[in-house]
Amino acid sequence: MGSRVTRLIRNFNLENRAHREISKAKPKAAPRYPASSSVEEEEIAATSISEEIHRRNDPLLSMLKDVYVESKDPVPQDEAVPVIKKVEQETQRRELKYSLPGDLYGFCDVTDVPKGKLSLVEALTALNNHKRMRKTWTPEKLAQEYSLDPKDAKALTDFFFPFDVKIIPPKTEETKQIKDS
Repeated sequence: MGSRVTRLIRNFNLENRAHREISKAKPKAAPRYPASSSVEEEEIAATSISEEIHRRNDPLLSMLKDVYVESKDPVPQDEAVPVIKKVEQETQRRELKYSLPGDLYGFCDVTDVPKGKLSLVEALTALNNHKRMRKTWTPEKLAQEYSLDPKDAKALTDFFFPFDVKIIPPKTEETKQIKDS
């Protein structure tokens, strides 16, 4: 009901109001800054530059003809392969301490990791050991056990926490329940 009333008021005498607004004198535009001769000078300079660019310059062409380029073949692939093998030998690897049994989630195919890194299972095991026995599994011992940098082991124990499983106690008669009606 209210929308009908507001629509009537809004549309009342709409055409007359529109004609009155259109017939009003329009405000004058602000005066433009007086044009100077610098605009014409800029146009002349631009045309002279474009002519100079497209003009043929014989001394430059003769110098370009004197340029001689030598190229050499890239190193054959057979020589590049030993470099890759050296890099692989330099990165030391260690055997996994813990792994998942079976072929769960594709972790089974990983048998060793680079020193200074952990597998997912090892990280969870290390965090869980640290959580349960803080005095025996210190960051220094974790660093030694898993070949980690001591500050990385310290950061691991400070900033990462394994999941806390909270078991909700079973319902007793003393707890109040909302009954369905």
